[in-house]
Amino acid sequence: MKNIKMKMARVEKDLSQEELAKIVGVSRQTIGLIESGKYNPTLNLCISICKALSKTLNDLFWED
Repeated sequence: MKNIKMKMARVEKDLSQEELAKIVGVSRQTIGLIESGKYNPTLNLCISICKALSKTLNDLFWED
């Protein structure tokens, strides 16, 4: 399932995939795969992404 919420939060912060990847310490490809739903990130990576985007785990990773 695509992670539209994460992509929207990234765009709201005016960050590219590359910029977010550098902040959280992964490759741009990893961010792209998470957003496209082809990669299931670790909890630690989820938390890092949430902190970088000023969101909670529920905001970005909980399915409605």
